[in-house]
Amino acid sequence: MDEQTFLESLAATYTTADSPQDAAIRSMALRTFMPYFEPDSHALEMGCDSGYMTRLLAPQFRSLTVVDGSSIFLDKARSHGIPNATFVQSLFEEFQSAQTYDHIFLSYVLEHVLDPRALLNKVRELLAPRGKVYIVVPNERALSRQMARHMGLIDTLDAMTDNDRRHGHRRTYDRVKLDRDIAAAGLVSMHSGGLMLKPFADFQMNAMHTHAILGAAQVEGLYQLGLEYPDLAGSLFSVCRAAA
Repeated sequence: MDEQTFLESLAATYTTADSPQDAAIRSMALRTFMPYFEPDSHALEMGCDSGYMTRLLAPQFRSLTVVDGSSIFLDKARSHGIPNATFVQSLFEEFQSAQTYDHIFLSYVLEHVLDPRALLNKVRELLAPRGKVYIVVPNERALSRQMARHMGLIDTLDAMTDNDRRHGHRRTYDRVKLDRDIAAAGLVSMHSGGLMLKPFADFQMNAMHTHAILGAAQVEGLYQLGLEYPDLAGSLFSVCRAAA
């Protein structure tokens, strides 16, 4: 199966669009990144899924270019009617642009691609002077995965689960592995940490959101705990710039 066909097959079965847990953690990412945004700037989002993050990002910038290899994902993102967004179907590795971007977003992308360091090198080339790259990846050391190991569901924290494979993941990340990929691509992390302490699996977190076991106060607490204990957070983030 070639990469394009592989992406479309994954997109056809992706189920994050109605996930309150996914919405919560993406909203946390925006909140964490916003202090670095500049007015009247141009942004690039690589990977759009259902378009939830696209809707959050677009109002923050003069223009937002959205690149995805899947026509299914792009159609979902377009359906939100975002006036300042331009949508491009392309594999990330093949995307070409004469324009550079002030802000480039890679939300839950590096765990999917064939060569994350090659993609980060490409991103650095697309970055405007003084531009910033915003990265989010799942954390292999999340409290939920550590619990799964003690339950005997996985043997090691970097093991690929059935859910990882269904979502097209090719690798897992902890902070050390992510920082190595960032540095190898000539990028420097300006700010890094964890997003949302996550004690349970996504389907369990979704149920707790749906049944109001997790309310706004609890979600805020989990956000703050993710910043305080990044090694146990559900996701890792980095805000990067090009090395001098």
